[in-house]
Amino acid sequence: MMQYEDVTDEIWKKYFHTNVLAANGLCKLYLPKMLKNNDGRIIFIASEEAIMPSGQMPQYCMTKSMLLSLSKSLSKLTKGTEVTDNTIMPGPTLSENVQEIIEGIYSNENMSFSEKEKQFMVNNLPQSEIQRFIRPIEIGRLTAFLCSPYASAC
Repeated sequence: MMQYEDVTDEIWKKYFHTNVLAANGLCKLYLPKMLKNNDGRIIFIASEEAIMPSGQMPQYCMTKSMLLSLSKSLSKLTKGTEVTDNTIMPGPTLSENVQEIIEGIYSNENMSFSEKEKQFMVNNLPQSEIQRFIRPIEIGRLTAFLCSPYASAC
């Protein structure tokens, strides 16, 4: 993990462009059409790091907090319409990068990935209530639900 003082302005800009400006650009493009049609879904994927930063990767935490602010601002524009605006805030998620990190930490261990994951959680994230990483498919399923007619009031 990179130390705070080693995070360059270029890294900060990359996170800002990827996590904030890209989301904002898509909203600027699609929100007027959604409002005109009185139908649509805006869904941001933030992180629990947005409100409970771990102290690691402040550039990530900051941009995820910015998504919460953008979402709340846009919710004022969609008030009284059938356009919904939600932010999903998952906890630790098993991205490809996280999987590589875990595999690297336990590269000399003769353990299945499931065992490595459990060991990592015990050693590094004991506060986790589910004691495993969230799978991207789980976030995808929640996102699909929020896009469905069943979540029209969400």
